Amino acid sequence: MRVFVTGATGFVGSAVVNELLGAGHQVLGLARSDAGAEALTAAGADVHRGDLQDLDSLKAGAQETDGTIHCAFIHDFTKFAENGQIDKRAIEAMGDVLAGTSKPFIVTSGTGLIAPGVVVTEDTRREASPHVPRVSEQAGLAYASRGVRAMAIRLPQVHGKKGKAGLISYLVESARQKGVAAYIGDGSERWAAAHVLDVARVYKLALEKGTADSIYHAVGEEGVPMFQVMEIIARALGVPMVSIKKEEAGNYFGPLAMFAGLDMPASSALTQERLGWKPREIGLITDIGQPGYFAG
Repeated sequence: MRVFVTGATGFVGSAVVNELLGAGHQVLGLARSDAGAEALTAAGADVHRGDLQDLDSLKAGAQETDGTIHCAFIHDFTKFAENGQIDKRAIEAMGDVLAGTSKPFIVTSGTGLIAPGVVVTEDTRREASPHVPRVSEQAGLAYASRGVRAMAIRLPQVHGKKGKAGLISYLVESARQKGVAAYIGDGSERWAAAHVLDVARVYKLALEKGTADSIYHAVGEEGVPMFQVMEIIARALGVPMVSIKKEEAGNYFGPLAMFAGLDMPASSALTQERLGWKPREIGLITDIGQPGYFAG
């Protein structure tokens, strides 16, 4: 199968590209820079120039391939609402040209901010909320009723490459800037996690045998306590740990305050059953606890 991949040079997208190529698929990867194009060529993928706001380019990439995997997102949380709309328009541009084709169309979402305090499953649908401006799964799954094998993959905190661990990477920068590793209350809130290589396998399996209007969870660990995460960060940076109150989160976490203190566990039991997938890579604490993971 020839597959169009957006975000093909990113942390998750590059792992997806390698997984697809290793399984015998061909990849047409979106690249917005010469460096990105060179990386894709070196990996063995074909290059498609463009970006998330070049809708004609996105349409062409989706139209000329057998399936589309949308991994790209602009991760600037100071412009979360704006970037959510850019993402929505990109999904709709690709979805419109895929309508009636029965081609697979996979969009990317997250396991967080769905039902805090509850172990979210694949059957838990995300309700529209003005507090959650990213609407990728709602936008993408809408095409299931328009003749597209539309699916959504929800990501937890993805790790597996030094310096990269989802939102946790941003917590490291906050700790560097503030000189302390802060957590809310007793730090017992849990965040789901997965290794990037396990995540990439979920995308491949969904592409090959996922069903329309389905949500899959690329979750290796249901919930890692944030206190353990902040212990790792404090040790890595040589800064003290401090407990702060929820109302102090804005001053410390900035744009990430919406996630601070939230218990966001998620299960992947249904994904494992439906796709025949099993996580097999190392866990979050073991991975980020390696010397130098957050160096630099």
